[in-house]
Amino acid sequence: MPELPDVEAYVTALEPRIVGEPLQRVRLASAFLLRTVQPPVASVEGRVVRELRRVGKRIAIGLDNDLWLVLHLMIAGRLHWRSPQVKLSGRNNLAAFDFRKGSLVLTEAGAKRRAALHVLQGEEGLRSVDAGGIDVLSADPASFRAALTTENHTLKRALTDPRLLSGIGNAYSDEILHAAQMSPMALTQKLDAQEWERLFAAARHTLESWTDRLRLEAQAGFPEKVTAFRKGMAVHGRYGEPCPRCGEKVLRIRYADKETNYCARCQTGGKVLADRSLSRLLGSDWPRTLEELEMLKRK
Repeated sequence: MPELPDVEAYVTALEPRIVGEPLQRVRLASAFLLRTVQPPVASVEGRVVRELRRVGKRIAIGLDNDLWLVLHLMIAGRLHWRSPQVKLSGRNNLAAFDFRKGSLVLTEAGAKRRAALHVLQGEEGLRSVDAGGIDVLSADPASFRAALTTENHTLKRALTDPRLLSGIGNAYSDEILHAAQMSPMALTQKLDAQEWERLFAAARHTLESWTDRLRLEAQAGFPEKVTAFRKGMAVHGRYGEPCPRCGEKVLRIRYADKETNYCARCQTGGKVLADRSLSRLLGSDWPRTLEELEMLKRK
């Protein structure tokens, strides 16, 4: 699932292509993509794009008349910049947003249709899809700690809860925890002051460095190969490979359709976590599906 750095890369790539340009036409090939009825999707056609924002893991396209197109790519959704009026062929092509210079095409691999498009009116409408998590890149250590200790969860769950933190998912939570040398099973209300300092510094550094890297790549060309498994990641997607810090093999906990990658030597004092009881514990600390996790809202 595209997370904060990936979404920021899309925004960087889209800004010079569509800001200031009228959205000529919206073509929907999937009836399941559009999740709102009012305002009608036709109301955005002919409107000029005024700004782009990231809302959690969503891309928000702001148009004239305070209208917003909000895209949530979920796990397998991806964006592509194609030639103007490109034909939508193939079952994975769900929508095209036509501009003078090209067409923004939304695809989704696999049989499940999880990606979503919302047409919203005004700032209030935009807030309706914001789960309320704070932005780590603009937060201070105190607000970061306060957000994560509102409830007592495992660090893996807390980092990926959209009500607590904005835009972090499975991939970058693994990378943050490895950088902080902390267990994914550690409980938020059990951390000491030094651990909070390490965790906050690791979260900021991980997200800033990957965001800067992916934005730079997006300036050179549209990001066509967005993936959760990036070359240069320390542990995520690297099960069985050597940890870049200590050389031990990267381990994993698998539960339902989720996976946590970690280094036992660096993060858990050598303790192997991938047994059934711990998998059940981590699984019970998460919603049952990624859809449920993404639909969480701050009360």
